[in-house]
Amino acid sequence: MRFQAAVLRSYGDPFAVEEVTLGTEPADGEILVEIAGCGMCRTDLAVRRSAGRSPLPAVLGHEGAGVVVRAGGGPDTAIGVGDHVVLSFDSCGHCHNCRGAAPAYCDSFASLNLFGGRKEDAPRLTDATGEALAPRWFGQSSFAEYALVPARNAVRVDPALPVELLGPLGCGFLTGAGAVLHAFGAGPGETLVVFGAGAVGLASVMAATAAGALTVAVDRHPGRLALAERFGAIPLPAGTAGLPDRIRRLTNGGAQYALDTTASSPLINDALRALRPTGSLGLVARLHTALPLEPGTLDRGRTIRHICEGDAVPALLIPRLIGLWQAGRFPFDQLIRTYPLADINEAERDCDAGRVVKPVLLPEGRSR
Repeated sequence: MRFQAAVLRSYGDPFAVEEVTLGTEPADGEILVEIAGCGMCRTDLAVRRSAGRSPLPAVLGHEGAGVVVRAGGGPDTAIGVGDHVVLSFDSCGHCHNCRGAAPAYCDSFASLNLFGGRKEDAPRLTDATGEALAPRWFGQSSFAEYALVPARNAVRVDPALPVELLGPLGCGFLTGAGAVLHAFGAGPGETLVVFGAGAVGLASVMAATAAGALTVAVDRHPGRLALAERFGAIPLPAGTAGLPDRIRRLTNGGAQYALDTTASSPLINDALRALRPTGSLGLVARLHTALPLEPGTLDRGRTIRHICEGDAVPALLIPRLIGLWQAGRFPFDQLIRTYPLADINEAERDCDAGRVVKPVLLPEGRSR
């Protein structure tokens, strides 16, 4: 079948929306999804800075949602034609961590999600000249009108919901909320400081407010701080003098938890200093250089760890977040701006410039 997709052909070029061909039907355990909307995530845009490690040309996109139009069957395919689904990351389902309800730490996470694909995946997408496009990005490649994915990637949702807006629940919002609700297990009366009020950071603020935790949000953009305050956080500019001391005063002696979304070494050191004894810092952004920790930052039982995909089991957390949204306690839709898929380059520019928190791309016919 032929359909439109946004193809990234080189690291410095804009996306090109063009016709691609899918040369196979769903196999056992797979589904073909008509994409209603796909969020744009910083991980998609980071491919441009991957210094040749990501094969191009490729179709990116890993926050897709839509309607199943074909299903390959098989014992592992409980999702059928007509189901509305949110797509999340891929995992093998049988390694030690997958069996232990930690699919984000799947032994094969990198090979399944970062263009490696599954062993059975031959190149499936080709362009108009017959050139193969890279294997499925996070099992999806959903900057497109259709995506062929493992059913394991998909979470069924109520068809009465606006499925075109739900895709970011599969990664960005899942990561921020999962860090608070799962990795930290934050609850009433506990304290959290969030560094970076982008999509992940603001999702963590909303989740912490829903959980009853006191939250401080640190960012350099006044507009982002205003959003954080709307969602229940105490806003604090990143350039505030004596930032760790200010946070400790606001949190009555230091935060129990800190979440860094910036990968900034100075802010990570500030986050550690802002923790109370035995406090925990979680990192969700990829570090591209060595992280120098200053003396004393890990004293008194403080810990630091990386958190992948919010430690989430998508099939459990996504319905929970939808329930919180329906109750008015996780208003993620207030962070979304929609764009036609044809305007993907405008969406990327707006995202880079901070004019939008979460762009969602709508294939032709679903733009609004």
